[in-house]
Amino acid sequence: MAFIKRKIEPQIWDHLTKKEISLIVGPRQAGKTTLLHLIQKRLQRENTPSLFLNLDVERHSEFFTSQDTLLQKISLELPQKKGVVFIDEIQRKENAGLFLKGIYDMNIGYKFVVSGSGSLELKESIHESLAGRKRIFELYPISFEEFLHYRTEYRYEDRLREYCSVEKSGIRQLLTEYLTYGGFPRVVLEQTDNEKRQLMDEIYRSYIEKDIVYLININRPDAFSRLMKLLAAQIGTPLNYNQLASDTGLSVPTVKRYLWYAERTFSVKLVTPYFTNKRKEITKSPVVYFIDLGLRNYITGSFGQLTISRESAMQFQNFIYVLLVEFFAAAGGSIHFWRTLDKAEVDFVIDLKRKLLPVEVKYSSLRKPTISRSFRSFIGKYKPDEGWVVNLDYEEEVRINSTVVRFIPFFRLLEK
Repeated sequence: MAFIKRKIEPQIWDHLTKKEISLIVGPRQAGKTTLLHLIQKRLQRENTPSLFLNLDVERHSEFFTSQDTLLQKISLELPQKKGVVFIDEIQRKENAGLFLKGIYDMNIGYKFVVSGSGSLELKESIHESLAGRKRIFELYPISFEEFLHYRTEYRYEDRLREYCSVEKSGIRQLLTEYLTYGGFPRVVLEQTDNEKRQLMDEIYRSYIEKDIVYLININRPDAFSRLMKLLAAQIGTPLNYNQLASDTGLSVPTVKRYLWYAERTFSVKLVTPYFTNKRKEITKSPVVYFIDLGLRNYITGSFGQLTISRESAMQFQNFIYVLLVEFFAAAGGSIHFWRTLDKAEVDFVIDLKRKLLPVEVKYSSLRKPTISRSFRSFIGKYKPDEGWVVNLDYEEEVRINSTVVRFIPFFRLLEK
């Protein structure tokens, strides 16, 4: 199959009937342009008029010199005074938020579907400009669930749990591939290690040159790249800002600002500690995880390699973080980690407002329900109703006082 189905597509399709602008944002090369073209082709099959404009195309950019110029182009191509207008790479337009707000407020009857890279969030106050006028859809690299469906040729779309339970060696191989190469669509679609490596090099250089240098105007791209390399080498470890500043030759405020940029351009996520007693628990330093492990591996120089080591265990922990974000998205829970001054630690604490859920990650095939001292310490302190130990394939349930501890194979996190 030549393309990868995206779970977000039905949501965007359903939103086409809404007047609001459908704004699709995400990291560069996550598949936004491909998704827009797929939706347009579906509209064409249904005889719905549409227009596709891309600000990366020079001859298209001339239509964005003013709102009137754009409306003239739309009226020329869609004389029926209705249809869907796709605008790709909107971050290329200065004051994009105000530009779109002006067109939207004219109430001209066209539906707008707009995409932009993460730099749009930094360059424009688009949330303020389009308040009440847009719905944001975030498109990330291919999720593991999307990857599984693609690699199994969509034979088990409605039987994923059954597939994962039966094909344990198969899913382990696919997990290793995903932990190694990540989920950027073009990388997934390529066949050889060398082709994947060249594509990842292009993706990273494009990210630095277009998002970081061109659009954000960072004057130290070399220092930003060094910072990214340091972050990639310490996923899941509390950050030491002073050490990062020393190693990059930047000031601590600049390090924090660069980290903010990295988050807003969808390359990393900072996870803050969970605490109730500031005197006993570490409360200031976040840990970092990467949105895509292929990008992380490329930055560290380990792209295409995965060995059983502490590094692979941290890659798996990063992977589980991404799964947990998606799993609890609808519940609105926030994800933290827990570490105390006496070195007790729990990988993740899901704060669901009314209850806590501690999660420990084990990159191993467990044979019995082993619970760490730190996990027991958290349970003793906070007495959660439930705790999870996410591992490769072991499934069991035990009780510690009033807390149920569930040992969960990682693929159970694909079930919503």
